[in-house]
Amino acid sequence: MSSSAQASELLGDVSTEALMAEVQRRIECAKKPERRTIFIGPPGCGKGTQAPKVKRDNCLCHLATGDMLRAAVKAGSPMGKQADAVMKRGELVSDEIVIGIINEAIDQPQCRKGFILDGFPRTVPQAQKLDEMLSKRGQHLDSVVNFEIDDSKLIPRIGGRLIHAASGRSYHKIFNPPKQAMKDDVTGEPLMQRPDDNEATAAVRLQAFHKSTQPVIEYYRSRGILASVNADQDFKKVYQDITKALGGK
Repeated sequence: MSSSAQASELLGDVSTEALMAEVQRRIECAKKPERRTIFIGPPGCGKGTQAPKVKRDNCLCHLATGDMLRAAVKAGSPMGKQADAVMKRGELVSDEIVIGIINEAIDQPQCRKGFILDGFPRTVPQAQKLDEMLSKRGQHLDSVVNFEIDDSKLIPRIGGRLIHAASGRSYHKIFNPPKQAMKDDVTGEPLMQRPDDNEATAAVRLQAFHKSTQPVIEYYRSRGILASVNADQDFKKVYQDITKALGGK
């Protein structure tokens, strides 16, 4: 079967309304400014909850480093093969490999208008290497959004977090529950709770986050691209503040 025939067969399952909506979405995306941003915040601060809407409304891609690493290994990309070999030896993936995987990821069509990077960098040297990689591409970060919230508010948040393993979509039992209990809104597949998403390990994880990431926050503050948002608000207010941080209204 020819590629055009295959495309016609696939499109036959899509309604005219859905096709027109997608065309309109792409027209609107073409008008959007390019944005390259980083979300920084402790576990449970709401980055994963906000990212899908920010991504959709700004036509960006969401690059969560753990998800990217798994996808690169599964796809067998050049950097994915390097990462797979390292992990099979029981070693940690180097900063150079992670930067290479990010570099591969932002070449994807869905990242044409920019990206939200989540989970990286965690150290100042990583931040500097990221800057170097983007500079070689003739690009730069436009903003870094720092999700601020008191640790005492995070422990119950972490204990209620739910994840759709295949996509990385996150929910919360209280603050952002799925439409159906323990099921992903998009696929209907079961949600899971990560083994380390419990109150017993939350304090240790938060302490490690602050120790490693505070210098990164100061690094971006010194460059004048850091914007802090109060993450201890309802979803809509946090989203509005993120929009302002990204240069929107």
